Amino acid sequence: MCPRTFATGSISKRLTTLRSPFIHAIEGHHPNPEHVAIIQQGVEAWNRWRKAHPSIAPDLSKAALSGLRLDKADLHGANLTGAELRRVTFWNTQLEQADLSSAHLMFADFRDAQLGRATLRRANLRAALLIRAKLPAANLREADLAQANASYANFRGADLSEAELFLTNMVGADLRNAKLCKCHVFGVSAWGVQLDGAEQRELIITRRHEPTITVDDIEVAQFVYLLLYNTRIRKVIDTVTSKTVLILGRFTAERKAILGALRQELRKYDLLSMVFDFDQPSSRDTHETITTLARLSRFIVADITDPKSIPQELVSIVETLPSVPVQPILKVGGEPWGMYDHISRYPWVLKLHRYKSEGDLLGSLESKVIGPALSKAKKVSKRKIR
Repeated sequence: MCPRTFATGSISKRLTTLRSPFIHAIEGHHPNPEHVAIIQQGVEAWNRWRKAHPSIAPDLSKAALSGLRLDKADLHGANLTGAELRRVTFWNTQLEQADLSSAHLMFADFRDAQLGRATLRRANLRAALLIRAKLPAANLREADLAQANASYANFRGADLSEAELFLTNMVGADLRNAKLCKCHVFGVSAWGVQLDGAEQRELIITRRHEPTITVDDIEVAQFVYLLLYNTRIRKVIDTVTSKTVLILGRFTAERKAILGALRQELRKYDLLSMVFDFDQPSSRDTHETITTLARLSRFIVADITDPKSIPQELVSIVETLPSVPVQPILKVGGEPWGMYDHISRYPWVLKLHRYKSEGDLLGSLESKVIGPALSKAKKVSKRKIR
């Protein structure tokens, strides 16, 4: 095919026209020097040439372009395989369907860049900025994204299999329908990510030189990481589960004294109280919150004197959490709700303690409430260890 002549600025070159758009030129895996010369003139000259020659797919493979500013450049369909692109800025750059396989992109800035269906397989993106970058259906297999900032990036439908996500910031990222298989995710930040339809398998949460531990959920991975490597977090969890007592009840104004007395007395035993005061009808959200708090508790004190909301939650806790003893208390003159007998048959529900007044409750807290609950908690703990 006959060559075409073009002019850009002061440069007049002859380029080979490819048979169809976006088919990469093969020139012994070296960049086309004419293409390199044009892009080095700047984005304006480059975009003008692309517009004049839409059928030519740029060949910048293995080009040395580190440090350039390529903001808003038209690089869609370009061949950038193995290119040196360290610290290049690609703000709002069009890189759709570009091939950046094995490219060197450390510290590159892709903020708001368009990388839909781009190929970044085995690309080195260490410490790169991918904030809000659009990478739908991109190929990032085996890419190195260690310490990269990909917060709020769009990876929808992208393939991140075997990618390196060591200390990668993926807060708020869209990972719907993405592939996350066999990735190294040690220290990844994945708060608020969207994962609907994502394929998550064998995510490696340990360092490369350590025995391999894998999980199948990136959000679980970051939690397990905190448990394994953050001593303070482990101590906090141990403290919560060993010292926290959940107090349930409906503490109206005249009964706040009972609540205060309970909390004060628990402090004497080095126990921390969490209070859930049912001052409004129960809802699905409150039900889930209470169940979560119950799982973190050493034992539960449930004041059923005014059981307008507590029955549903207490039944759910008792039926699903045999490891958490429940000590019900009731002021004399009141009666348990109709279905109380159902939960009272469970062995981790202690005998109902009836008290006459605040003073009577205080006087009997050690022997009738805290003592039996702690004793039951110890027995339950021993069974779990066995």
